[in-house]
Amino acid sequence: MRQTISQTTVSNGHVTGPSMFNAFRCMSSKLFVGGLSYQTDDHSLKEAFSGFGDVVEARVITDRESGRSRGFGFVNYTSDESAKEAMTAMDGQELNGRSIRVSLATERAPRTGGFSGGYGNDRY
Repeated sequence: MRQTISQTTVSNGHVTGPSMFNAFRCMSSKLFVGGLSYQTDDHSLKEAFSGFGDVVEARVITDRESGRSRGFGFVNYTSDESAKEAMTAMDGQELNGRSIRVSLATERAPRTGGFSGGYGNDRY
């Protein structure tokens, strides 16, 4: 990691080479799992991925209002190696009748804009 970060240089106010964020992002034990069946729950997701290492958490993301699965989830491992092994082995495999996509999870970009106060136009 030190080598990656030390390659980052600043010239003319611009960062060149990999950023510190990208260096940390490369080391991830959190996986994104997409294409999940609506029947997949936290327990069955954890069970499917536990053969590759110690799963800290497996979570299927659900809709706030209906409680129904949104078709994706996350699996956290105790080690990067376990996550990489699971990603390689499970990407494209079938789980509960659906072909799943598995990749390293990335942080969601901060939301911009936000709540504007309500009306959406300038009519009063």
